[in-house]
Amino acid sequence: MSIAHLTEKSPEEYEYPATIAALQKQFGDRVLTSDAVREQFGKDESFHPSKWPHAVIKVHDKEEVQQIVRICAEHKTPIIPHGAGTSLEGNVAALKGGVTIDTSEMNQIIAVHSEDFDVVVQPGVTRRQLNEYLRDTGMFFPIDPGANASIGGMASTRASGTNAVRYGTMRDNVINVEAVLADGTIIRTGNRAVKSAAGYDLTRLLVGSEGTLAMITEVTLKVYPIPEAISAAVCTFDEVSDAVNSVIQIIQYGIPIARVELLDSLTMKSINMYSKTDYAESPTLFLEFHGSENGVKEQSELTEEITKENNGGKFSWTSNTEERTKMWRARHDVAWAGKLLHPKGQIWSTDVCVPISRLADCIGETRQDIEETGLLAPMVGHVGDGNFHLLLLVDHENQEEVEAAEALHHRMVLRALSMDGTCTGEHGIGYGKIEFLEIEHGAAVNPMKMIKKTLDPDNLFNPGKIFGMM
Repeated sequence: MSIAHLTEKSPEEYEYPATIAALQKQFGDRVLTSDAVREQFGKDESFHPSKWPHAVIKVHDKEEVQQIVRICAEHKTPIIPHGAGTSLEGNVAALKGGVTIDTSEMNQIIAVHSEDFDVVVQPGVTRRQLNEYLRDTGMFFPIDPGANASIGGMASTRASGTNAVRYGTMRDNVINVEAVLADGTIIRTGNRAVKSAAGYDLTRLLVGSEGTLAMITEVTLKVYPIPEAISAAVCTFDEVSDAVNSVIQIIQYGIPIARVELLDSLTMKSINMYSKTDYAESPTLFLEFHGSENGVKEQSELTEEITKENNGGKFSWTSNTEERTKMWRARHDVAWAGKLLHPKGQIWSTDVCVPISRLADCIGETRQDIEETGLLAPMVGHVGDGNFHLLLLVDHENQEEVEAAEALHHRMVLRALSMDGTCTGEHGIGYGKIEFLEIEHGAAVNPMKMIKKTLDPDNLFNPGKIFGMM
């Protein structure tokens, strides 16, 4: 199946005049219908083309979300939740048109419970905004997908990022959510207790549902004490395999490393070009350690020993906040940096995740495949948890290049699945990986569809995502 598969009809072939009229009566000129706005909200940061909604509304509270959902439900009109628009699998495209609900102005931090290490936020709060707010409390929120994503979007896509090896993903850090169902009912999936055995785990059901089951209006999150000591390091290798084997041994040795990122030679070249750094253009690990002064020192020394045994070069250490920030900002900017490698190329970012014991095999075979294909495809990875990404640089006016990229991507995903991995560690399915969800889960997709049909019988929430059109 081609990566460009879409719906049978374009959004322009659907019309919802009664819905738009009802929304305009309720919300006036806040119902945005200009082409520029609709185009902007029909596209995320992926290569997938924009699929426009018919209207966009910025909301401020759950009551407004509830009103919009009830109007859309009455007229059988699709609803597309939208956060910061940083998703990577076409997750926000309006495949049947409809109404996009923009949560960017639902950005209030409702409560901070310092004694319990949790916070309550509206879905439009971004991760950077939250951490800036928390800075003076001595706490931080560790989930760090790179982009300045919204908390609602991060929950919806089950995001993770560079800190996941120590702190887990959104699945592990969302305590409960408040959400509006397809009939306009507002529910809470739990309370602030850190565990519960009461009923079905609706929190985990909505986390990762990509806006297809309900509209999240509030999230309660775990937060953590800012570590006493933080130290970062850069270590280079001649071979990617040596870097990967180092990471595997670090994890198997039980070193509680906070961050460990793999960047290949091509990625390091692009970083130097974009971020004006002078790193060695070799396979590289970016590492970070959190804990007490003595704990960080011990972790660092053990890690350095392991990398030396795997032909690693000299460590470059820093505990300076500004230097650490610059290093991680360079890592987070790799997508923009990669564009400099191929002026006509459009970035197609994709990811897989495998058990850590199979990581070296999966990365090695993928790299060999890239070399044989001849495509430009920088590789980065949250390798501490077996997750890595390709940034395929593809000229979409070059059909041969497009077809080669599609085939490479297909082989990469099937390779990960054959190693008991998953087709996506953190990007989600959207409409870009629907075929692989079916290959990965087989008959288990049917009960997923049954849940969707039960909670959203008219297929109003983000239709065409995860399962295709139902």
